[in-house]
Amino acid sequence: MRNSPNQPEFELWQCLKGRQLMGKKFRRQHSFGDFILGFYCPEARLAIELDGASHYIEERRLADRERDAILESYGITVLRFSNSKVEEELLNVLKLIESYLEK
Repeated sequence: MRNSPNQPEFELWQCLKGRQLMGKKFRRQHSFGDFILGFYCPEARLAIELDGASHYIEERRLADRERDAILESYGITVLRFSNSKVEEELLNVLKLIESYLEK
């Protein structure tokens, strides 16, 4: 995925890279322990995950919740957005991310 992001990942990255969002540095495909975080802001300890259709199967949802709980135990807040939400409401997604960066 690092070299070939899907369209929603590409669009979100275009808005996050280069400290474009509130001057915060984001990393893409950041390693944290056994996990790869889709997008990560170390300063805010904020991970952003974009979920495709496979994440809505119950088994995968449980795995995602477990993963998020582990990350949260390390003080990392995890925001999850569907790919379609990013495609259809990118500005709203960015506003929500900004609200977490302000904390």
